[in-house]
Amino acid sequence: MLPQVAIDISFLISINPILLMTKRIKSKHKVDRRLGANIWGRPKSPYNSRAYGPGQHGQRSSAKPSDYKVQLQAKQKLKNYYGNLNERQFRNLYREADRRKGNTGENLVGLLESRLDAVIYRAKFATTVFQARQLINHGHVKVNGKRVNISSFKLNDKDEVEIKETSKQLSYVLASTQLKERDVPEYIVADHKKMTAKLARVPQFDEIPYPAIMEPNLVVEYYSR
Repeated sequence: MLPQVAIDISFLISINPILLMTKRIKSKHKVDRRLGANIWGRPKSPYNSRAYGPGQHGQRSSAKPSDYKVQLQAKQKLKNYYGNLNERQFRNLYREADRRKGNTGENLVGLLESRLDAVIYRAKFATTVFQARQLINHGHVKVNGKRVNISSFKLNDKDEVEIKETSKQLSYVLASTQLKERDVPEYIVADHKKMTAKLARVPQFDEIPYPAIMEPNLVVEYYSR
């Protein structure tokens, strides 16, 4: 009888990110149906053909949702869109947004769009925020010439982001730059030949290309209870 060999899944994923992507895609599809929206705008999302919740009772009509449920769902949609941030991370971002001058909802989405993983995604160096985070965690990204492996690293308009020289020919990075389903927004300056990007400015809410309706004002109401 052949001995069983334990396989380190994290090692396999580090070699082939497609393994992680497959798992993530299935998970994201569940999120879409649970939150009642195709939040990443993916053409293969099951929500496109089954616009109701998952499970045995997903198609049952329900009573009008409470204000709390509507606010909670708005928070979950925004939190999941940016790679399913944990509650502590998201709450801390809200607190920072609330401390700043101006509209708290606008401040919140501005902080989210200033994260390194969000800029990598917007610059089309990754097909999803999850893949952008993986690219950063594995040391493929530099900021101002220095390697940064923290996805939540906050960028300003003077920072230059670059895919590491030895990583510029990664097949999934090259494939991401060729995606036709989304464009690089105006507030991101991306050079796909040099594999560099900059956050030109912090965007306003109405500039951010969300594929589903996001309601940061309801997120503010949720945390203000």
